[in-house]
Amino acid sequence: MNIKKTLSKFNNFSSKKKLFCVLFGFGFVGVSTISLNAYELILHPPKQPWFFKGFLHVHDKQSVRRGFQVYQQVCASCHSVKDYCFRHLNETFCTSEEAKDIAAEAIVTDGPDNKGNMFTRPGKLFDALPLPYANDNAAKAANNGALPPDLSHIVLAREGGEDYVFSLLTGYCDPPPGEEVDEGMYYNPYFVGGKLSMEPPLSDSRIEYDDGTVPSKSQLAKDVVTFLSYLGNRRHEDRNRMGLKFLLVTPLILPMVFYIMKLKWSVLQTRKLIFVKPTKKPRY
Repeated sequence: MNIKKTLSKFNNFSSKKKLFCVLFGFGFVGVSTISLNAYELILHPPKQPWFFKGFLHVHDKQSVRRGFQVYQQVCASCHSVKDYCFRHLNETFCTSEEAKDIAAEAIVTDGPDNKGNMFTRPGKLFDALPLPYANDNAAKAANNGALPPDLSHIVLAREGGEDYVFSLLTGYCDPPPGEEVDEGMYYNPYFVGGKLSMEPPLSDSRIEYDDGTVPSKSQLAKDVVTFLSYLGNRRHEDRNRMGLKFLLVTPLILPMVFYIMKLKWSVLQTRKLIFVKPTKKPRY
């Protein structure tokens, strides 16, 4: 009886009320069947005031230089940057001689020679930065089965970009009550699942900057994130420069384009086509 009464009431509804009830029912069923995504269990990184995110702003070269120093002394032991060569240092914050000196400190395997043997030599500007491991299997064996990701485009590959990487580097903390962390794992609320095998890489005074900047934990994270952001956006300054040129030239070109358009298309826009019906039949 209750079902019949409900159906009779539903039939008495207007078409708008019926449509609303149907949509509400489908929405309720859809929401109740959605499974919880693992990405919803992480702490979302707060927004940071990155200078290079501003309109027509560029990366701070001194910060990029310090970030490269952090990468060399802290990150390079596990993470690679396969898309970065020593010549890119000369394009950013180093002179040509400084870039050559940094490249010469690396030992590169080259060859084969005339006898078919491989040999080692000092690095040159066209060489890529050396890899920390010979292959992926060696990297997994040295990191308890975990493969350290390449950092060439890490900022572009992670949701949140620079904010996520900065929060991940500075977000290590003790697990909350009831949360168990296995041996060799570390708790970080910004990582998916909250547990990762990478130990906290940064700490106060972990390294000493060449320019005398105080190497606090947040300063180290800010500089290395700026460096990684530059790695993924090496054409950032070129795009900004092109955008500035476009803004300067466009106001000069638009009046000329508008005048030419009016001049050339005025005939087509104002013409009239009249079809006259012939009074006599044509002779063939």
